[in-house]
Amino acid sequence: MLTLATVNPGEPEVFSSLQGEGPSMGRPSVFVRLSRCNLACRWCDTAYTWRFTGDNRPHRDEVAFERGENQIGLAEADVAALILLHEEDRLVITGGEPLLQGAALARMVALLKVTRPALHIEIETNGTVAVHPDLDPLVDQFNVSPKLAHSGNPTELALVPERLEAWARDPRAWFKFVVANASDLAEIAALQERHGIADDHLFVMPEGTASSILRERSRWLAEEALERGWRFTDRLHIHLYGDTRGT
Repeated sequence: MLTLATVNPGEPEVFSSLQGEGPSMGRPSVFVRLSRCNLACRWCDTAYTWRFTGDNRPHRDEVAFERGENQIGLAEADVAALILLHEEDRLVITGGEPLLQGAALARMVALLKVTRPALHIEIETNGTVAVHPDLDPLVDQFNVSPKLAHSGNPTELALVPERLEAWARDPRAWFKFVVANASDLAEIAALQERHGIADDHLFVMPEGTASSILRERSRWLAEEALERGWRFTDRLHIHLYGDTRGT
């Protein structure tokens, strides 16, 4: 059984779009968004995957979502069947934190590979959870987004040294750091040095859910990336569709 987010009550969030961020930006992909997260970012744009009524962890919007309307459980075979309705050759598994459901994900991906063995599997993760051993060999790409201090998460929960070091050694892993202020850059540089993250696998991305904010932050962040030898990524889906579900 997998626990998914919903687009509308009872409608699982499985959709086709262009990948909006990171090394695959602009690629046509089918997305599946899972529910539940072990972290709580103040600026999270998918808080409907974790901040349910009764969850008082801080969020800038202070909105609580009804679990029954925003979360749905489906058998792995049913999720695979929904994905196979889409023609794209790349699957992006996002969340929430997908790796919390690693065993069920492994069963679902194995089913997909029977019908579509060349399907590229891309998983987005906050980098705190180890990959389930049955899932690991089925994944082509990990988009690892460690959460900095401005996310509001306790450091001991958000930045797990052994996990970051393991990701840094994995050639499938690409790091994507969300940047809100110039002061975040020193924290990224320290993490890079401490854990041996390669320049060409390190992306910086402006935080924001509006094109105007992204453009403003992109101007100085792109220059910083150029100077430091890092890679820059925008949030293409925000510019195209706004801050909406299923895009």
